[in-house]
Amino acid sequence: MTINKAEKFPLLDSEEVSTGSSPYKNFNSSFDSKGYAVVSSFKGDPFVGHLSTPITTSNLTRSYLSLLPAYKTGLSPLLRGINIGFVHGYFLVGPFVKLGPLRNSEVANYVGFLSALSLILILTACLFMYGYVTFSQSKEKLTPKKSLVDFLNSEGWTQFSSGFIVGGFSGSGIAYLLLKIIPTTIGTF
Repeated sequence: MTINKAEKFPLLDSEEVSTGSSPYKNFNSSFDSKGYAVVSSFKGDPFVGHLSTPITTSNLTRSYLSLLPAYKTGLSPLLRGINIGFVHGYFLVGPFVKLGPLRNSEVANYVGFLSALSLILILTACLFMYGYVTFSQSKEKLTPKKSLVDFLNSEGWTQFSSGFIVGGFSGSGIAYLLLKIIPTTIGTF
């Protein structure tokens, strides 16, 4: 029986680890005197292509990832796209405003806003192209496997991409309005 020994790392769990004999012991050179490793192969199989570490297998990491919009349960693909697009649009305006070539001019906020909208359009076009190629109807008919995430099919991906552009434009608009309303010069009273 192979035990995933990284899940039982003593810094994360005070439970003692049973030392089982693994057929892949010679693949992992980081065993200590108790017989467990900090980094081991995922579920004891070195051919999976994923390593189990105290970070990747901790409950804190799993709960954080389950709160992200892509993995949150109960959201439609459209709402997932709106949520992800809003965050991307909101945070894309700042780098264009503060690091763009017109950062010291009066039109820096407007140019940053238009640049963020342009990038959102480019990203949405890339999302549509990826969905068209990956989730084409002919592939779905050949392999009708059900996905665990509801937007990983052609209809869900189209809704996700549509939500992304709406959310991206909304986030960029909110960021632009906040930049116009709230003065960005600090120290002038």
